[in-house]
Amino acid sequence: MPEESTPDGAEEDESVVRRDRFSGGPARGFLSSLAADERIFEADLAVDRAHVVMLAEQGIVDDDVAGEILTALDAIEVDGHDSLPDGEDVHEAIETAVIERIGDDGGKMHTARSRNDEVAACIRYRLREDVLDAIETTLALREALVEVAEANAETIMPGYTHLQPAQPITVAHWALSYEGAVRRDTARLLEAYGRINESPLGGAAFAGTTFDIDRERTAELLGFAGVVENSMDASSSRDFLLETTQALSTHATTLSGLAEDVIVFANRGFVELSDDYSSTSSIMPQKKNPDTLELVRAVAGDAAGSVQGLTTTLKGLPRAYNRDLQRATTHAWETVDAVTDAGEVAAGAVATAEWNEETLAAEAGEGFSTATGVADVLAANGLPFRTAHELVAIAAENGADYDALETAAEDVLGEPLESVVDPAAVEAALDPAESVASRDSQGGPAPASVAAQLESAREALEAAEVTLEETSDALEEAHTDLRDEVSGYV
Repeated sequence: MPEESTPDGAEEDESVVRRDRFSGGPARGFLSSLAADERIFEADLAVDRAHVVMLAEQGIVDDDVAGEILTALDAIEVDGHDSLPDGEDVHEAIETAVIERIGDDGGKMHTARSRNDEVAACIRYRLREDVLDAIETTLALREALVEVAEANAETIMPGYTHLQPAQPITVAHWALSYEGAVRRDTARLLEAYGRINESPLGGAAFAGTTFDIDRERTAELLGFAGVVENSMDASSSRDFLLETTQALSTHATTLSGLAEDVIVFANRGFVELSDDYSSTSSIMPQKKNPDTLELVRAVAGDAAGSVQGLTTTLKGLPRAYNRDLQRATTHAWETVDAVTDAGEVAAGAVATAEWNEETLAAEAGEGFSTATGVADVLAANGLPFRTAHELVAIAAENGADYDALETAAEDVLGEPLESVVDPAAVEAALDPAESVASRDSQGGPAPASVAAQLESAREALEAAEVTLEETSDALEEAHTDLRDEVSGYV
């Protein structure tokens, strides 16, 4: 940030962008984003390099001047963000540092661009890498859930609605229910990545430029898939930030539900978390608390708040650039960091948890959870389902066993239960394991159905892993190509 006026009114320093007129005063600190911009320091250097290479290729800047600028940028990178001179933002500070090293020719690096398109390019450049990191954690969680499902395809457990015993399922069925949700989270983040990965560079302030620039070339050098065509849209739009934050918030909500389930299961003795994902009380030595998952659960609130904050910041902004946008990016940075960390923790907790098969099996029939299966058997043998439902409901209030069903049949049907259905079929329906095995419809908890779901989950996971690897490789190739182009000038 530029120095304020000295007591005698003389300026100690001035900004290369703002110059003397706008370099001092108490508002400069309020305007400055230099400290927060450390996150996009490397991105800004890459954007500067690509822009300067393009200017040289187009004959807008002489090759020797381009070489001096690019050499200065290398030195600035080595020195690091903390060595930058004061400035209103990282873009101004880097330009100032270049000019300090090579003189006024350093200012040619800013030919045919504005800080408006420059910062938009930097944000997209950095955010796409952060989103890939977030996507990687979704894949790790999916892998953990698939492995849990593979190991527990026949591990019976109680299933709940409204936190009340509902129907028996398996641990595999539960795990795959979350794998499907996280799979969609992965897809949303990949789709958001595709819209991040477009270059706004060359949009200038918002109305383009008179110079003969090549926007496709800078996009290529920076590894973008293409350009944001309209220059006003390129420099001013931040919908990609909102979309990304929304996708991350959706994933955080999935993580929160998963965390809540595991916390409840741990409370009931169904699962034991690894010590690495637990803590103890400072006063009660017997305690083992699922603290990490409680924090995972809380991240959903932070992410939802960021969506609201970002939406409110962007709401009603006129075209084109407005300084409000400086406050918008923070919401995305905070959210992508928090949700990525939460996803990593959730994956580790799931992968290392131990399921208590005996307790799960003992609790699987809790609260007459096989009642629906019994009603289904009665309906399959000719009773209207509503009649079967009434019969089983009465039995549930009077013992929830075969004897209670026989008594209810006399009350509801006026005839013995065995006159409607084979007693052996009813006994099987009352057994949680048999009940689960009978639910072999597509997507159901029966082991055969789970096997098909596992195959689908594995195929989808492998495809996503390939996509992530190819996308990451493309960025790395672009980094290498840009460095090679720069080396031709320095």
